[in-house]
Amino acid sequence: ARLRTKMVEVFDIVARLFSEYRTKTPQKLKLIDAYLLYVLLTGAIQFLYCVLVGTFPFNSFLSGFISCVGSFILGTCLRIQSNPDNRHHFKNISSERAFADFIFANIVLHLVVMNFIG
Repeated sequence: ARLRTKMVEVFDIVARLFSEYRTKTPQKLKLIDAYLLYVLLTGAIQFLYCVLVGTFPFNSFLSGFISCVGSFILGTCLRIQSNPDNRHHFKNISSERAFADFIFANIVLHLVVMNFIG
């Protein structure tokens, strides 16, 4: 009975979290979150493939995985800068500037990744 009440409490907390996320999170941040989920799943699938099949050719695996990790980090930075609740931390950075920085950093990241593949 005690385990059941704990499970109900956890379910209620998760349900409330999703409910508040749906109602209070701006659409722009939800779009960034979808991108972050996609990049996270891509990295996880690449890592799982590496564990199950092997790392040959290692440069290709490493490049793909670094691309996912770097893209996730850059996307997280974009989300932090685009969040209206963090506006007081980024007074001089508009959403358009944050997006331009994100695009530029992604271009540099992927040039490095393509160079590393060989």
